[in-house]
Amino acid sequence: MAHIDTKVFTAHIPLPLAEKVDQMAARLERSRGWIVKQALSAWIDQEEERNRLTHEALAYVEAGRVFDHQTVQAWADSLDTDQPLPLPR
Repeated sequence: MAHIDTKVFTAHIPLPLAEKVDQMAARLERSRGWIVKQALSAWIDQEEERNRLTHEALAYVEAGRVFDHQTVQAWADSLDTDQPLPLPR
């Protein structure tokens, strides 16, 4: 198995959250550290995707690819009907 460098982080965790981590670790038969690494990795992936999507949206705005509120509202309202409007383009 390859050696992976690690770094220890210390954080104060509210007791109810710490108890949930302990319960999850016991249920999955994994260590607390494993649970925290999984959660932190998932959160970082989520935040990186949110950042990517934000930059993509800002690029659309800068390129003038925007729709007025009424157009978007009409499209969204149509989604519950038998004949939804096409996605605004």
